[in-house]
Amino acid sequence: MRWLLDSDPSIRWQVMRDLTKAPANEVAAERARVATEGWGAQLLSLQGADGRWGGAAWNRGWNSTMHVLMLLRDMGLDPASDQARRAVGLVRDRVTWQGWAAYDGNPFFAGEVEPCINGQVGAVGAYFSQDVRGIVDRLLGEQLSDGGWNCEAPNGSTRSSFNTTICVLEALLEHERAGGGTPEVTEARLRGQEYLLERRLFRRRSTGEVIERDRKGGAAWTRFAFPTWWHYDVLRGLEYLRSASVTPDERVAEAIDLVASKRDDDGRWPLETRYPDVMPVEIDEGEGRPSRWNTLRALRVLNWYSAGD
Repeated sequence: MRWLLDSDPSIRWQVMRDLTKAPANEVAAERARVATEGWGAQLLSLQGADGRWGGAAWNRGWNSTMHVLMLLRDMGLDPASDQARRAVGLVRDRVTWQGWAAYDGNPFFAGEVEPCINGQVGAVGAYFSQDVRGIVDRLLGEQLSDGGWNCEAPNGSTRSSFNTTICVLEALLEHERAGGGTPEVTEARLRGQEYLLERRLFRRRSTGEVIERDRKGGAAWTRFAFPTWWHYDVLRGLEYLRSASVTPDERVAEAIDLVASKRDDDGRWPLETRYPDVMPVEIDEGEGRPSRWNTLRALRVLNWYSAGD
């Protein structure tokens, strides 16, 4: 705990809320510092006058409008703060999607065409109190028969993708929290949630084998990254379930054991993998090193499991 609290405000306030159960006024005061100090303030300072980060709504690097807004959401930037309202207002009013006729010129919070990207835009939009009903309606119409989503569905895929599904689930949950809950939204989210649970968060339903092995022969979804961007892993799946207040059952037990097994002798979890490209702001000590973000997230899911087991 001391190591986690000796950190950036974006981590400290979440530790205080979720792990040490500090008084609400102290948590709120610490959260307010995300906008004015440390990583959150640094990210906000990088926004261009045109509302964009990295000169684009989205790119394959980490310095783009969508990716930075995702980081600010992960950090817990208060949507009601003056800094958040100004930054997100610039995005809403000035940033558009470019590069393909199917979405060229769309306002940022109208999204584009891929459900994995629209899921991320929907999640940050709902979090920052923007109207993402158009994105949500589109996502509801793209749910596959097995309960999940897949960006490759227009190319003929009929099986869902963990990567795409987790992005959509986070968007639907955030939309519900923002007051956009309807029976249709909730039903779709619960079906997608079952898609993960039926597969115990990382196994094939048909054979029971671990899904998606990387080039080194290890199971990529059992190696925890942060930020995750569009990538799925077991810790991200568990964090969604915790956030959605799902009552844990035996289908998550193996995933929980996996998380617990990665704790080192100092009680910390490492950053096991980092997706390529340069971060706009460094928020961890590097791949293979103890990670405050992964430690915070792992402790949260272990506490959630213990409370509901």
